[in-house]
Amino acid sequence: MTSEPHGFAARYRAAVSARGRLCGGIDPHAELLEQWGLEVTADGLARFADICVEALAPVAAVIKPQVAFFEMFGAAGVAVLERVILDCRAAGAVVLADAKRGDIGSTMAAYATAWLDDASPLCADAVTVSPYLGFGSLTPAFETARAADRGVFVLARTSNPDGAGIQLADAHGRTVGQTIVDDAADANADGTATIGLVVGATRKHGLDLAGLNGPILAPGLGAQGATAEDLPEVFAGADRSWVLPASSRAVLGAGPQVGAVRDAFVHTRDAVEAALS
Repeated sequence: MTSEPHGFAARYRAAVSARGRLCGGIDPHAELLEQWGLEVTADGLARFADICVEALAPVAAVIKPQVAFFEMFGAAGVAVLERVILDCRAAGAVVLADAKRGDIGSTMAAYATAWLDDASPLCADAVTVSPYLGFGSLTPAFETARAADRGVFVLARTSNPDGAGIQLADAHGRTVGQTIVDDAADANADGTATIGLVVGATRKHGLDLAGLNGPILAPGLGAQGATAEDLPEVFAGADRSWVLPASSRAVLGAGPQVGAVRDAFVHTRDAVEAALS
């Protein structure tokens, strides 16, 4: 393993070094479209997306479009998502497709191609996945990502209360969530940081993250109740340089003016940087 960042690690380090540690979510749910005075249609979605890209793509290290809110509009919505991914990447942001895919064999390989292969119009820089068909079932995504210096973020300890029943269940002396962390750490031994985790910022998670050597997406900042000041305690013991808090509704709620959305993002990002420094 080399001392210099390589693989997805190099891309992540470069992005957060230049733009700070905050992931900006693009979540075009119906209530937010209406709040912005837009119709809940594919046309309204397109206008919403254009504003978000203009506001966030030049300043965010990572942008996370929530795939479901695009898919609900069918082919027209997916076409908007393709443009969001392309335009954000062109502006220098790392794009993390929040798709939470998970399956086995050839189906998982197809998901990997869709989100991580240059041949796909949906190709992003990273994708979220669910490990609950077994961590090993995600191997096609890991292999595709590693070959292209991309990332895969695996759900480990999510911010929703219902997740505790599975994620905190005993697995031969460890929680299920901790087994996911440990498997990810083993996979990151090559120094590429191909495997990231999703660990909610809204509560103490009970995980030992010290050996992960990969990024930790931490949703829940803002609308779900987590604050920048909570982060050092929630992620005590983790390498804070890998912690990537995410905020969607709290930032987007400042819209629909481009400048207001960007100002809200920058204000939140600066608070995160101060808290994690």
